[in-house]
Amino acid sequence: MLDAELQAAAAAWQLAGRVGWWVELVAVRGSAPRSVGAAMLVDAAEVLGSIGGGHLEWQAIRLAREGRLGEHRFALGPSLGQCCGGSVRLRISSLTDWQPAPPASLTPPRFQLELYGAGHVGRAIVRLLADIPCRVRWIDARLDEPFPAVPVHVQTLHSEGAEPCPDGAHVRVMTHRHDLDLAIAQSLLREGRCASLGVIGSASKAASFRQRLAHLGLDAAALHCPTGLPGIRGKEPAVIAVAVVAELLQLAQAASAKR
Repeated sequence: MLDAELQAAAAAWQLAGRVGWWVELVAVRGSAPRSVGAAMLVDAAEVLGSIGGGHLEWQAIRLAREGRLGEHRFALGPSLGQCCGGSVRLRISSLTDWQPAPPASLTPPRFQLELYGAGHVGRAIVRLLADIPCRVRWIDARLDEPFPAVPVHVQTLHSEGAEPCPDGAHVRVMTHRHDLDLAIAQSLLREGRCASLGVIGSASKAASFRQRLAHLGLDAAALHCPTGLPGIRGKEPAVIAVAVVAELLQLAQAASAKR
């Protein structure tokens, strides 16, 4: 669950007068499964979010349900049944005292994605991105096929072609027609604002697209086709989606390291 969604859930519980607790990592030393700011929302029957799993999380849930408010320190070693080697300090607060964090303190998005196509692979990608901090604009031309329910960080848009690309966004194209894929790729390469441009397809589709793009004087080498992290093989939509999301995370990490 993303930070913004967890905050929204806490606000809804608070408004409904639900008895619960906010558990947040406030300090981390050495190796730990999550960073400062990771949080959980806990009541007697439900837990939303995560501070890293394992015995640490189990202990935190127990302390919250016992009403043990305040700060608690844990060494992530043998006494806790974990071997991370670091230590953490967490704070447990009653939901009645909880205040939402300012937007600037929430986890920043790892990347921005312009995703063209709401077919099987597009839907599998959006499912994978549900719990990854990112911004997504999901674009499809088929007005007769509604988008499924989407996470809060996914915006849907019905469009017949390429939309202006935000500077630095990654684009992945997988519509229901190869000619539409090519038209979108042409338009976005001319625009030259995306961080990367990937198109789903076979090796023969990739060769055909690159030949046509080069003939138009466009940078055919900039096209990621077939899109997805190399080495992940399979034609199932879920497998292709894993390869695409892994590639996006790798590109975002490389860009972050350069900055």
